Amino acid sequence: MKEFDLNTLAEFDGTDGKPVYVAVQGKVYDVTRSKLWKDGTHQRRHRAGEDLTDDLEGAPHKPDVLLRFPQVGVVRST
Repeated sequence: MKEFDLNTLAEFDGTDGKPVYVAVQGKVYDVTRSKLWKDGTHQRRHRAGEDLTDDLEGAPHKPDVLLRFPQVGVVRST
């Protein structure tokens, strides 16, 4: 499984045709195919290419919503 540091993860922000990746609880998911992540933003609040673990605590859904998307890596611990 590919390891991402936060700088590398930031490159996958959905701009210019790049994939849309987000990290939650140390796992990196490819949410490119989600219409809710069009152009790398979700609900005009969240940006792709970031660790959204803390943001997900206030979300109306649980982290298991990401299980429908492929996990493409893990966040490298520093």
